[in-house]
Amino acid sequence: MTFVIIAILVIVVILAIALITSYNRFVKQRNLIQESWRQIDVELHRRYDLIPNLVETVRAFAAHERHVFEEVARLRSQAVNVQGASPEQRAAAEGELSGALRQMMISVEAYPQLQSNQNFLGLQRELTDTEDRIAAGRRFYNANVGDYNTRIEAFPSNVVAGAFKFEKAGYFEVKDEAVRSVPQVSFGTIGSVAGEQAPPQMQPGVQSSGQIQPQMPGQQDAPHYQPQQQLPGQPQYGAPQGPPAGGPPAGSPSPQDGQPPFTGGH
Repeated sequence: MTFVIIAILVIVVILAIALITSYNRFVKQRNLIQESWRQIDVELHRRYDLIPNLVETVRAFAAHERHVFEEVARLRSQAVNVQGASPEQRAAAEGELSGALRQMMISVEAYPQLQSNQNFLGLQRELTDTEDRIAAGRRFYNANVGDYNTRIEAFPSNVVAGAFKFEKAGYFEVKDEAVRSVPQVSFGTIGSVAGEQAPPQMQPGVQSSGQIQPQMPGQQDAPHYQPQQQLPGQPQYGAPQGPPAGGPPAGSPSPQDGQPPFTGGH
């Protein structure tokens, strides 16, 4: 009887330790998600502060782009007003604002004087650094959210999550299609390099030996030699005179029928 009571107590203690450990881990993950989100929020506020100065600098050189400035100002106000919303709503507003900023930067390319302005270059550099930090913070935040949501759905941690009302967190995803699109890569003709001509095609009926024949000087533009019809008894022009290489020396008797040819041996 005592052994049964001790076994029950051990099981209860083990379950209590597992419950406390799982609960504390949920709390730690939830706090980590909130902390990573606060880091993103700090960088977003920094971008909100940079945008008005950047717009005013661009306006001084490109006053004709009034519709672009108005759209950026409107989307900035919209993003500021949804700060207390969910991460999904914040992500949608930030995606629209990023698209408007990209459109403004494209319009700047038509004004070379603006591109050489030191104030504009400094603001553009700070905005780029801020965007990079936002992207890094977004990746860290989404990774923590993924681990947290997985534990909420997995067994047996889902029992603890349901008992203590731990709810799934939302991702901060990019909604801008220009950022999410996959770059198109074209390799052109297989086996060729950009700017290099493709290898010549063989004519039908012509076989290739697979070896590279060196081109002699003056061979490219030389006309093709067409051999003339050879008459009986007429010497062949262009043929090498004298015995072929490796044949019998001058003055040696030619091999008769039944005799071996000259092989160069003594």
